[in-house]
Order: sequence, then C-alpha cells, then structure tokens
Amino acid sequence: MEELTLIQKVAVFALPVLLAITVHEAAHGWMASRLGDKTALMLGRVTLNPLKHVDPVGTVVVPLLTMLTGFIFGWAKPVPVNWNNLRNPRRDMGLVALAGPGANLIMAVIWGLVIKFSVLFLHAAEWVAIPLIYMGGAGVLINIILMVLNLTPVLPLDGGRVLSALLPPRMALAFSRMEPYGLIIIVLLLVSGVLGRILWPVALFVLSFLPASNIVKQLFLS
Repeated sequence: MEELTLIQKVAVFALPVLLAITVHEAAHGWMASRLGDKTALMLGRVTLNPLKHVDPVGTVVVPLLTMLTGFIFGWAKPVPVNWNNLRNPRRDMGLVALAGPGANLIMAVIWGLVIKFSVLFLHAAEWVAIPLIYMGGAGVLINIILMVLNLTPVLPLDGGRVLSALLPPRMALAFSRMEPYGLIIIVLLLVSGVLGRILWPVALFVLSFLPASNIVKQLFLS
C-alpha cells in the first residue's frame, strides 16, 4: 500500500487517538466507581463522550505535533479519584491506574481484528477496506504506544501509581514526592529521544502478539 501524506495520516489517526484517550480515561473512572469512589461517575466522566475527556492541548495539539517525531504523545483531562472513598486505598489506586492501560490493550486487539476483517473484503469493497485497514493499523499502534508509555514507572503516569501501590508505605511516600517533577522528566526524556529508545522495543514486543501485527508493521514501521 502507498505511503500516506501528512493529511491522510491525520485523517487515519484522528479517530483512533480520540478513542484511545477517551476510553483510557473512562476506564479509570469506571474502575474507581467499582471500587467505591463515585466521584468520576457523578461528574459524568465514566462515559465514551470524548467532549468530557478532551484537553485541547494534550488531546489535539500535542499529538499532532509529536506525530511528526514518530512517537505520538498526548493526554486527556485526568479523571478525578478520591482515594479516601476506595475500600482499600493503596491497592485500589493501583487497580484504577491499571484500568487505563488495560483498556488500551483491549482496544489494540479490537483494532487488530478490524484489520483482519477488512482484509477479507479487500477485493470486494476496496474503497471501504483500505481506509479501515489503515485506521485499524493506526488504532493498534496508538493504543500500544499509550499503554506502554502510561506504564512507565514515573508519577503521575499510571505506571508510577502502580509502583507506588506496590512499594512499602515509607518508600511510596518518598516516591510520591517526585510527582511535581514527573511531567518535566517525561518531556525531557521524550525530547532527547531516550524515552523512544526505551519504549519502542517494548511496544514492538507487545505488537508481535496482536492480531494483524505484520500488516501494522508494513503500514507504519517499514
């Protein structure tokens, strides 16, 4: 298949990026509500309505700019969680954090199945199948990247929340003091290219287990 222009890439990635970030945040709120904190539910954040989750800068501007670097980065409005309402705060905060990357993994599998289904109709309805194949590839790729990125053990990322839940209380408290500097650390690692060199091998490893991984590699990684 032909190389996409920048405009085509934006069109192909727009829906997968929006869904990946929206479902990721909704999953946090859903898990929190299941574990005793209804804050996100009461604020209408346990929803697939993207308008409830979109951050104009983090969901639109930053992904468009970072798309040019080959490693898409972005964020949505964080889902509010009151840890005091959770039945087992330390454990449950870790589970709430894992829900977001877990949702991304599920979506990556679904997008992979979209590719496989579209390939079956490639000759019969090429005008529909080809856009769906490209969009499915974008969906697999963006969800893997967001999953792996968010599992990086740096606060305020989900991986940092999980690590904090696993550490002994004193170590968790010391680790939590790094949170104000976490975003700066992440941006520096991203700009320097270090983050990509660390996370790309992990993302490619995860990709190798997903449906239609060979097609995703041919479309965007060859």
